[in-house]
This record gives sequence, C-alpha cells and structure tokens, in this order.
Amino acid sequence: MKNENLRELLVEELKDLYSAETQLTKALPKVAKNATDPQLKRAIESHLKETEGHVERLEKIFEQLDESPKGKTCEGMKGLITEADERIKEGGVPAVLDAGLIADAQRVEHYEISAYGSARTFANLLGEKQIVTLLEATLKEEKAADQKLTSLAEGINVEAKAA
Repeated sequence: MKNENLRELLVEELKDLYSAETQLTKALPKVAKNATDPQLKRAIESHLKETEGHVERLEKIFEQLDESPKGKTCEGMKGLITEADERIKEGGVPAVLDAGLIADAQRVEHYEISAYGSARTFANLLGEKQIVTLLEATLKEEKAADQKLTSLAEGINVEAKAA
C-alpha cells in the first residue's frame, strides 16, 4: 500500500502489529510447552495473556480510527517465529534450548518495542492522545517482558554454559 500521509502510515504500522500479535498468540503456547525451565515457562505463559490483551488494545485503536485491522501479514514476525520453530525442532540440551528460546523471545520483544515506539510517535504527532495512551501501555509491557527475559537469561545462560 502506498502511504500518502502519516495517518495512512500509522494504520499500516498498526496492521503490521495486529498481524504480529495474532501470530504470537498462536506461537507462544508451543514455545511455553518446549521451555524446560519452570520460570521461563511461566514467563512465556504470562506474556501470552499480555499478548492477548495487546490484540484487544489494537482492536480498540482500530475502532477509534474506524479502520479494519485485517489485510496485512507481518513478515518480520513470521520469520522470527519460524526461527524459534526451527530451534524447537532441533532440540538439544534443555538449558541450551532454553537459552536459545530466550534469545528468540528477546528478538521478538525488540521488534515489538521498535514497532510500538514508532506507532506511538506517529499517533502523538497526529494528536491521537487516546491511541498514544493505549500504545504506551503495550510498549511498557513489552519492555517489562524484555527485562524479565534478561533476568531469566542471567541464570539459564550459566546453566547452558555448564551443560
């Protein structure tokens, strides 16, 4: 789609995020099932619930914009999920697999942090204060998930090294 103005670019970015989040709601249960560290498994399951909330927030935003969230596939998220699926299929030593899953999950979080930050900036420039508030809430949760993964990695990576 050719973007003619900032509003169209915002809608395009939001559609990409909607696709990314809906893909994640399908992918995260498989990641949680294959994580062996109990804290990692709980963190992924918890983030799945947050991700479902992110989808709901995006649906509210689309209602406010009088736009449809459908019509775009987030190829970036599709690729990140494919990489995690390949890691799961390859298997390996549990702690090493968990360390890899954390790396995969953090790539996802960084992708989302970047995308939500851009969308928030566009919405702010357009004076869409309610949308900014919704995007900021999700951005805060994505950053917290990334921090949680970093904390878990500190222990799991040491276990992986010892394996």
